[in-house]
Amino acid sequence: MDSQRKVWFITGTSSGFGKRLVAEVLSRGDYVIATARCLEKMHNIFSLPTSEARRLYLLQLDVTDSMDIIQDRIEEAISVWGRIDVIVNNAGYGVKAILEEGGALAALTQFQANVFGAVNVTNAILPHFRERGSGTVVFIGSRSAWRGEASVVGFYSASKAALHTIGEAYASELRPFGIRVLIVAPGSFRTEGVHAYPVTIHNHIPDYDDMRATSMARFTGIAGREKGDPAKAMTLVVDVVRGEGRARGREWPLWLVLGKDAYVDVRNKCNKILDTLDAWEDVATDVDFDH
Repeated sequence: MDSQRKVWFITGTSSGFGKRLVAEVLSRGDYVIATARCLEKMHNIFSLPTSEARRLYLLQLDVTDSMDIIQDRIEEAISVWGRIDVIVNNAGYGVKAILEEGGALAALTQFQANVFGAVNVTNAILPHFRERGSGTVVFIGSRSAWRGEASVVGFYSASKAALHTIGEAYASELRPFGIRVLIVAPGSFRTEGVHAYPVTIHNHIPDYDDMRATSMARFTGIAGREKGDPAKAMTLVVDVVRGEGRARGREWPLWLVLGKDAYVDVRNKCNKILDTLDAWEDVATDVDFDH
C-alpha cells in the first residue's frame, strides 16, 4: 500500500456526513474502514467502481456497545491494512426533548451515543497511534453547542458541548505523542433524516405543549431546505486532514466551524460572553483575599 495514502476509520457512515465523507476520502485515493450499526444497510449504500471498492472495508459497529466489543472492532480494523491513520467520530444523533420532560434518562441516552461512544472509540485506537507516534482524531461536533438556548435540543447541545471540551482536552494530552485533534462544528446541512427523530417525553407536562409544538414545527419547516451542502463540508474536512486544497499552507486548526449559520452563531456567542465580561469585570475580579 502506498505510504502516502491514509487509512481512515469512520463511524456512522450509513447516512449524513459519514456517507459523504467515505465518498470523498475514496475519491482522493485513500483507504476507508466504514462503520455503522447495520452492515446490510452499508452494503446497499456503497456500490462503487472496482478501484474504489478495493479500498473500502465495511465493519459493523455500534458505538454504544461495551468497550470490549469496540476494542475487538478496532483490532479487526487495524488488521485490514496494518494501520489506521485517521479516526473520525461521526456517529451520533439528536434527542429532542424539553429538559424537564426528558429528564436524566433522555440525557443519558444522548450522551451514551454522542459522548461516551466517541470516547470509547478514541481510547481504543490511541495505543496504536501512540505506538506509531502519529494519528489524527476528528470529532464531529455541532454549532448547537454554541446555541444552548434553543428549545428541545438542550440535551443534544449539551452532548456536543461536552464533546468539544473533551476534544480540547485530548488535543492537549495527545500533542506530545504527535497525535492531532480536529473539532468540527457544522451548522445546518441538508442530510437525510437529521430532523426525523420524534420528541422524547418521559414525563408529559402540559405547560410545555405550545413550546414543544412550536419547536418541532420549526424543525419540520427546516428539513430539506437547509442551505449547507454536506458534500462540500466533507471535502473541506479531508482538505484539512490531508493538508490539501483550501487547507494547503494553512496552520492546523483545533476548531473547524462549517457553514455561515455556524460562523454567525459562534461569533455571536463569543461576543455575548465578552460583553458580559466587560459589564461585570469590576465585581468579577474583586473577590480575592484582602492582603
